[in-house]
Formats: sequence, structure tokens, C-alpha cells
Amino acid sequence: MEKLKYNRVLVISDNLFLINAFNALTAGLEGVAIDYTCTKSNLTLLNDTSLPVKINPVDVKAEWESLASRYDLIFSLHCKQLFPAQLVKTVKCINVHPGYNPHNRGWFPQVFSIINGTPAGATIHEIDELLDHGTIIARREVKINSWETSIDVYDRVQLLEVELLKENLMAILQGTYGAFAPEEEGNVNLKKDFNDLCRLDMNKEMTMGNAINHLRALTHGKYPNAFFIDPETGSKVFVKISLEKEQ
Repeated sequence: MEKLKYNRVLVISDNLFLINAFNALTAGLEGVAIDYTCTKSNLTLLNDTSLPVKINPVDVKAEWESLASRYDLIFSLHCKQLFPAQLVKTVKCINVHPGYNPHNRGWFPQVFSIINGTPAGATIHEIDELLDHGTIIARREVKINSWETSIDVYDRVQLLEVELLKENLMAILQGTYGAFAPEEEGNVNLKKDFNDLCRLDMNKEMTMGNAINHLRALTHGKYPNAFFIDPETGSKVFVKISLEKEQ
């Protein structure tokens, strides 16, 4: 096996599925030390005693100098914090992103893919100063079926992210991977854009197809996303949609 270029690796993740997958992919790998962290607000991960690895909390913005001095490669696997420019200019940083770059960079890419009819998928890319913007190492698209909600698409995207990691992880660790610039700048969706989608305008006119797409894009398992305001009580009324393909 070719010698590893990076042997002090940090994984910053707020996603249990991807932590377990990354740990399984690197099990028994010699010549590299891997630490795992999550953001300090992720109490679910920090209190999970079933994890196969130790998870320490980190504030990427406040602790970037310490991270830069201790690691030569940092992975973001659905980290909820944006990496500071100083960090990505000092240390090689790689992001595993649940979207098909450059489409729908930022928050919840599959939501906007369903609503806008843009490509969905997974991307591994180098991190630069902009959000989900750096040169692309690998990406793959997934088809969105008409009967799927946000969580259905997201679950398939996560599996695709693991496939891309499996195919490219050694080349990343060895520093032998290739990368290419996105064909265009694409678009960015922030948390505010998602929140704006969640509040339903009961007087807005749209086609039935667009209405279904809007609701299925916001239907994500147990999460209460889409809502309208009851005119009498002023309370939120949450809305989900159930779709079932004929067998």
C-alpha cells in the first residue's frame, strides 16, 4: 500500500450514521490516528454511550488554531459549523456534503432539489472559504422519485455518501486524488431559506404538483417542519404528507 500523506486525522461530525460508517471504513488501517468530535450543542451524540469511538465536543471557530496544530487532515461529515477561513487555509479540509454540487449548496439540499427540480446527490470536496464551494473530488447524482419525501431521499443520499467515501478515502489519505472545479457557482440555501419554506401561505396559489412537492420536501420523519397558523388560536398547525406507490 502506498504511504499515507496524512496520518493525523480529525473527523468532525454531527451525524451518527456517518461516524459509524467512517469508523468501519478505517478499522484496522495502519499509519493513521483518527479522532472524532462533534459540535458542542450536539448533546445526543455526546451522551450516546453506544458509540464505537470516543466523541469530544469542539467549537471549530473558537478552537481552529488548536485543531490546525494537532491535525494535518480534517473531515467534515455533516458538521453544523462552518469552518473558519484561517483553518481551511492552514490544514487540508475535506467535506462530505449531502447534495450534488454546485446545486443547492448549504442547508438541506434534498429539500430544495425536490421543490425546484434540481439535481440531488452527494459530493466530496475540498473546503474553501465559501459554503460547500471547493473543488470536487467525487460526486454522484440520485434520482428523486415522485412518491418520496425528504427523508426517503436523504436516506439514499447518506448511503451514497458512504459509497463515495469507500471509493475515495484511501486516495484522500494518500494525497493522490484528483479534483476539479464546479462548472458554475451554483446556488446557496441558508437556514433562513428553509425556515421561510416551512411557514405555509394559505392564500398562495400553485399547481397541485407544486403543492405536493412543497409538502413532501418538508416531510422528514418525526420533524415538525411545514406549518400554518390557525386564525382563531394563533397556534402553529404542523402539516405532513403521506405518499404510497402502488404495488
